Amino acid sequence: MGKLAICPGSFDPITNGHLDIIERASGIFEQVIVAVFNNEAKSPLFSVQERMDLIKESTSYLPNISVDSSSHLLMDYAKEKNADVVIRGLRAVSDFEYEMQITSMNRKLNPEVETLFVMTNNQYSFLSSSMVKEIAKYHGDISGLIPEVVQSALREKFKKV
Repeated sequence: MGKLAICPGSFDPITNGHLDIIERASGIFEQVIVAVFNNEAKSPLFSVQERMDLIKESTSYLPNISVDSSSHLLMDYAKEKNADVVIRGLRAVSDFEYEMQITSMNRKLNPEVETLFVMTNNQYSFLSSSMVKEIAKYHGDISGLIPEVVQSALREKFKKV
């Protein structure tokens, strides 16, 4: 073990697929920062603070996880935190091409930070935050897809719909 890793994402909201990647990273690295990056193009359902709170509660059993947010470029944030590694989760081959482009650009911006790809557990390979929000919006069954605290938050958000 050793090194500081950053697990970046929009996490709107955090899913069990995200948790799978975070748990595995926490077993490899001494410290993992789960960093919420706000992607305005995605029109988030939860505020950055709400997402951070949901992540903190969902990962409270992992002692080497901290939660933060940034509105900067990931590689600038990594430099600011003295991180060695960025963890990127992959669900399917379709994610790889997009992630490879990001990784190539990130390496150009900061060649000192490595990117590690982690394949999510097969049981979560179909799972996305967007899909969970869509099911929750129509009051579908989202149990087993997201932590209980996130289920409650989604029910609250869509209570009026």
